[in-house]
Amino acid sequence: MTYTSDYSSPLGLLALRSDGSSLTGLWFIGQKHFPPRLPPPDKASARLPLFREVRKWLDCYFQGKVPELMPTIRLEGTPFRMKVWETLRQIPYGETVTYKDIAQELAQKAQTSALSAQAVGGAVGHNPVSILVPCHRVIGSDGSLKGYAAGLDKKRWLLEMEQKKGK
Repeated sequence: MTYTSDYSSPLGLLALRSDGSSLTGLWFIGQKHFPPRLPPPDKASARLPLFREVRKWLDCYFQGKVPELMPTIRLEGTPFRMKVWETLRQIPYGETVTYKDIAQELAQKAQTSALSAQAVGGAVGHNPVSILVPCHRVIGSDGSLKGYAAGLDKKRWLLEMEQKKGK
């Protein structure tokens, strides 16, 4: 069964999806790769304990604090995307890495000479759990902001908030 709820963030409304025990999606309403058939939120789903945990985590995050307890997340994707998303989960609050860094790390783990930073970018862009799986912390090799399914304005805001509050 699929449960949905929403969360009002400083950057706009977020859609949350769960299987009842794990968070399976978190998107800014209308962002790229937004699921086309996401059921509308309902009051019963909103009371799901997992959604209370996610809201508590997001409240803490948007107050500029590092949330302590991560809600249970279940991601589904190709093996490559799963590896990229797991790498994203390791990026510390307030820090950034480049698409190239992730490609090199994954190539080293796979004991191969190289992986495409562009392929990494595709996987990052399809991250189904925004913010908690911090795809906004991935930047271009030259330090510039590159792609974010919810828009570069939101990516910039999230990174600046983490920089200010993380100090």
